[in-house]
Amino acid sequence: MRRRARLWAQLRQAGFLLPAGLTGYLWIKGLQTHLPGLSCPLRRLTGIPCPGCYLTRATSAALVGDLPASISLHAFGPVTAAALVWWSITAIRQRRLVPLGLPARPFGLAAVGLVAYWLLRLGLSFGLGVRGFPGFPLPAA
Repeated sequence: MRRRARLWAQLRQAGFLLPAGLTGYLWIKGLQTHLPGLSCPLRRLTGIPCPGCYLTRATSAALVGDLPASISLHAFGPVTAAALVWWSITAIRQRRLVPLGLPARPFGLAAVGLVAYWLLRLGLSFGLGVRGFPGFPLPAA
C-alpha cells in the first residue's frame, strides 16, 4: 500500500508535464496525420457533430503553422493552440498542473462562444446545406 501511495505522489508531482505532453502530441499529429486519435462519440452515435468536433485537427494544424487549414476546420483551433502553448509554459514554470491565479471568466466566455459557434455551424450545415467554413468541413473523400 505504501508503494502505491508513493507512486501516486510521484505522478502528482510530475502532473505539470501533462500540458506539454498533450501539446507535443498534437504538434506531432499535425505533422504525421496518420497517428491515432479519438473519434467523437456523439457524432458516431447520432451523426451530429459536437461543439469540439474537428477542434483536435484544427489545433494540430495551428501548432504546425497551417492557420488557413486550422480555421477552415474549426475557428477555435488557433486560440486553442495558443492556450495550450501558454498552459504548457506556465505549468512548467510554476511546476503545477493548474497555474496559480488562473481567472475563471475567460473559460466561461470561451464555453459560451464555443456553444454559439456550434449552433451556427449546425444551422448552416444541416439547415442550409453549407459545407466547408463556416459550416462543418466537407467529409474526407
